[in-house]
Amino acid sequence: MKSFKQTDMIGNLAPDFTLPDEGGKMRSLSDYRGQNVILYFYPKDMTSGCTLEAQEFRDHEYEIGDLNAVVLGVSADDAQSHQEFCREQGLNFNLLSDVDGEVCRMYDVWQEKSVFGAKHVGIERTTFLIDTDGKVRTIYDNVKPLGHAGKVIEDLRKISV
Repeated sequence: MKSFKQTDMIGNLAPDFTLPDEGGKMRSLSDYRGQNVILYFYPKDMTSGCTLEAQEFRDHEYEIGDLNAVVLGVSADDAQSHQEFCREQGLNFNLLSDVDGEVCRMYDVWQEKSVFGAKHVGIERTTFLIDTDGKVRTIYDNVKPLGHAGKVIEDLRKISV
């Protein structure tokens, strides 16, 4: 799969991919053409920041639906981990498993990070707002979970007019 620099993605078609969801069903980004898509990449199921981010998207279900949008979360966790995370948090959207990091690299979110001075490679928390035509409208990088869903919905309202 070809990888893209995030700076080159704005205004262009979001790269298509197919990944399994929490139930093992294969989902392609192109399946959602005609809807706005909130595609968010997060580091790990059941960690504090990732849980907060997922809860915020969950709690804005009606606003997101009213704006003809769906939420898709992507991490390197497997489907079983996603299934447990969805159940524990009552999530109302699909989580996709990118266990080999291929889609994360394609979207340029697989990056070197430093945690307490130790360097490792992992997912940089990033969200892509994709319009009904499949074009990337906004990219949010280095996302702080608290309040993030509200900001995305605010921008979603602008493109849904």
